[in-house]
Amino acid sequence: MSRFFRQAGDSDSDSDESEELMSSDEEAPTTKTTTTKTAMSQFLRTAGSDSSSDSSSDEEDSDDDDSDAPKKKKKGLPRASDTDDSDSDDEGKPGKIISAAEKRVQEMEGTGKAMDNAMKINDWVAISNEFDKLIRMVQRQSTVSEPLPPFFLKTIASLETSVTNTIAKEKEAKKKMNATNAKALTAMRQKVKKTLKEYEKELKQYQADPETFERDYLATITRDTAPPQRAPRVRVVEGDDEDFTTVVPKGVKAMQFTSESIYKNLQSVQEARGKKNTDRAEQIKILEKLLEVAVTSYQRIRVLLALISSRFDYNSSVASHMPVDLWISAQREVDQLVSIVAADSSYSIQEITEDYDELIERTPSGEKDGVVRIRGSIISFVDRLDDEFTKSLQNIDPHGTEYVERLKDEKVLYCTICRAQAFYEQSKQDDPLGRVVMRRLERIYSKPDAVVQALESAAEQSDIKPSMSLSKQGSSSGLIHVLCVYLYKAGNSLLRTRAMLSHIYHHALHNDFHSGRDMLLMSHLQESIHSADVATQIMYNRTVVQLGLCAFRCGLIKEAQATLQDIFTTQRVKELLAQGVHQQRFQTLSPEQEKAERQRQLPFHMHINTELLEAAFLVSSMLVEIPLLASIDSEELKRKAISKPFRRLLDFADRQVFTGPPESTRDHIMQASKALQDGEWEHCRDLIQSIKIWSLMPEAASVKEMLAKRIQEQGLRTYLFTYAPHYTTLSLSLLSRTFSLPLRTVTSIVSKMIWSEELSASLDQAQGVVVFHRIEFSRAQQLAQTVADKVAAMVEQNEKALDAKMGVTTGWGDRQGADKGEKRGEQTQERRGRGDRTRGARGGMRGRGSRFAQGLGTAQRTG
Repeated sequence: MSRFFRQAGDSDSDSDESEELMSSDEEAPTTKTTTTKTAMSQFLRTAGSDSSSDSSSDEEDSDDDDSDAPKKKKKGLPRASDTDDSDSDDEGKPGKIISAAEKRVQEMEGTGKAMDNAMKINDWVAISNEFDKLIRMVQRQSTVSEPLPPFFLKTIASLETSVTNTIAKEKEAKKKMNATNAKALTAMRQKVKKTLKEYEKELKQYQADPETFERDYLATITRDTAPPQRAPRVRVVEGDDEDFTTVVPKGVKAMQFTSESIYKNLQSVQEARGKKNTDRAEQIKILEKLLEVAVTSYQRIRVLLALISSRFDYNSSVASHMPVDLWISAQREVDQLVSIVAADSSYSIQEITEDYDELIERTPSGEKDGVVRIRGSIISFVDRLDDEFTKSLQNIDPHGTEYVERLKDEKVLYCTICRAQAFYEQSKQDDPLGRVVMRRLERIYSKPDAVVQALESAAEQSDIKPSMSLSKQGSSSGLIHVLCVYLYKAGNSLLRTRAMLSHIYHHALHNDFHSGRDMLLMSHLQESIHSADVATQIMYNRTVVQLGLCAFRCGLIKEAQATLQDIFTTQRVKELLAQGVHQQRFQTLSPEQEKAERQRQLPFHMHINTELLEAAFLVSSMLVEIPLLASIDSEELKRKAISKPFRRLLDFADRQVFTGPPESTRDHIMQASKALQDGEWEHCRDLIQSIKIWSLMPEAASVKEMLAKRIQEQGLRTYLFTYAPHYTTLSLSLLSRTFSLPLRTVTSIVSKMIWSEELSASLDQAQGVVVFHRIEFSRAQQLAQTVADKVAAMVEQNEKALDAKMGVTTGWGDRQGADKGEKRGEQTQERRGRGDRTRGARGGMRGRGSRFAQGLGTAQRTG
């Protein structure tokens, strides 16, 4: 009964068992056997699959014809010959085995017959479809490296004649064919013409001697369709012990390694490279054994070139990084390769060389100029090592110990880069030398002096040293300068751009703001950076941001706010700095876009702290915006903010009903801004200095001291703007005591405000007071001033519309503001940029400063 509970897949085995029982019982009556078979076949139809039921029914029919005949063979799984027999049965030739090439030729002949039948009824639509099918068959034959069959050449030749005759008859016929058929005929004319041109050479050979062409084709097919020999597997025999004998399994070919067979083994490895079923680990083992038996320098160079390439090919996935052990092995082998070619100048590795026989030994004596040139690229290995190192850091958790351990390998990578630079200096190859110098520069330009000295000290211990070194230049800034100057002279445009950005970044890192700013303005990179590649745009954004932080550390508040504003206006700070993937509210990235974003992310140790960046920007905006807001009494002018991100946060803070103790950096800055507006400069100073993020700056104490001084000065300015209408005179000594500033400093600040027409007053130094002047405008004067402001705004909008229409590209900076107040009727000075900062009040004030006279843009990546 258990047989009735088996699954449908067991029906075949059941039928086998029943057939064995029936075949053994030859003495039983015929009717009984037939009845039993019929019952079993009915059961198999219900329990088995369709295929098993069909087979059982076929057997039943054959047994009904000859029930007394014994079984000739036991049914089981089909063999390879059975499959071929089934293929031959489909072709109507039972018992004959045909090859795949013959089968393809038969399919082509069947297509040709269909074309002949369609030709008889003048159906060019069917002819066109069959011809397309025939072309695809021929292309498939060429893919498998089979010769062109004579049948195809004969078909296209006859088809050309048929098309020509049909077109001639169609011109003379009174009754034209339908539009679809005529269109297909015209298309066939073009197809045949194109095919004849493509196979013109073969067609001439066929027409010259058809018999010889067919005989050669049959000979080629017969040779190619012989039973293929299975490629033997290769076993690496690493050596035998005295008491043991290496046993090689059947079908596995033992590969012996000698110095004479290196080139043949190399050729076999290179031929298998890139194929689908190639065992990459086994190939690496083979090449490692070849390196051990290599004797001459030429052999070692050839094996090392193949071995390093195989290690890089081991991981075929683009997303994941190279295993660390393989990377270390590749790095050591690159060092070994550089040592060989640097020690012996008679061997040179170049990317472009003349063709040479790779199966023979080459020596310097056999070359014309005594130099053996080998095809290869050391700089490509260095680039790949550097890229794989960066990729591994991207895929490792930055908060674990593994990241720190992996980061230690940067020292050996830097040594390899320096060795490659020394080799290219020795061989005088300028193009790869520029690339390797750029790789070296990218490893040190953003690092502190202590890290650069550690890397350089490791490189100094190498046996191959480049001419540009820290010991010769004396400081990291000198080394950066020498490397950049070399790239300025010898590099291409991309290398020059990246070298310039690296140089500016290094100046900003060392608080040399003015040098970095002047270099950036003279380079005009802000005008052309939008056409650069994504990596260069990211580097530009990082340089501009570092320049803004440098200005903040140096106490240049206006310059810092102007520099950092562009990148914070976009609200995509992390994406522009390649420190995170930006997710928009109503847009989702495709998997390919997200993958590309992940691959261009910088390693964690190269990140610029965005919270520190935001704190510097918001504090700079506070020190610029708060005095300005106090100086303006018109609501229309108040809406024109210098820093829109800061103004949004300030407006949001003003709308809050209840304000608790500050928690985040933004809370501290917003409450400090309110305190500064109210004249409580001491409370503002305490809030700003209590921000913990300042501890990440190298000069935290000096930065806090600088901020306290700037808050005192801007508090004084805000106080004068706010309370000037309520005073006739104001004592300078009182201001000095109120804001804890020296009298000389207070006098200087008030004098600057009066000179720049920000304050309508005069200074009486004899009595030590500030005398305020009140100018009451009549109603007509107020209306005239309002009309002048609106006309100036209209002129500005027209200029922008004209620039957009004429296609004039402008920077991200601001125009230098023209003098307002008494000169309000004069036209604004035309400069590239984006509008005036603000308009003054009470006599006007000068427009705020420009973005370094021309503007610093932000490279916004578009994908």
